[in-house]
Formats: sequence, structure tokens, C-alpha cells
Amino acid sequence: MDTTRLSSKGQVVLPSAVRASRKWAPGTRFEVVETAEGVLLRPLKPVPPTSVDEVFGMARYRGPKRSLADMDAAVRTEARRRRR
Repeated sequence: MDTTRLSSKGQVVLPSAVRASRKWAPGTRFEVVETAEGVLLRPLKPVPPTSVDEVFGMARYRGPKRSLADMDAAVRTEARRRRR
């Protein structure tokens, strides 16, 4: 069993074997969740870089109105295209 301790600055060093097995690199960000048993560190998934056009590209849309179902279908289609 590995152990660690809390520094005077409130920092905890995770054992290298744990970091290596999880493939956690320096700078990995974590969500800290308090549980009844202790504290859970959950790595955050990085947000992929985006451009202004990807974020605000639809703000200038002037075409026909679309239903929520149409928008959901378009999002699914684009997600599938990006995964390929």
C-alpha cells in the first residue's frame, strides 16, 4: 500500500506507480469530490480547442426555423463525422 502526506501548502503527491498506471501527466486537472469514505480525484477531460467560427458560427444563421429534433439529428451527424 502506497502512502503520501499533505504538505504545508496543501499539496498531495500521488505515488509515481499510480500516475503511471493511469497515464496522468504533469498538469492533469482533477475534479475533487467529497465522499463518505474520503476524497475522490476524478480527472477532467480536456476541452478540445475550438475556433470562434465553431462557437458562434450559427449565431448569424438566417435560414428556415428548425425543430429541436432537427437540431439533435444535426448534432449527432456532425459528432459521427468528427469521430471518423
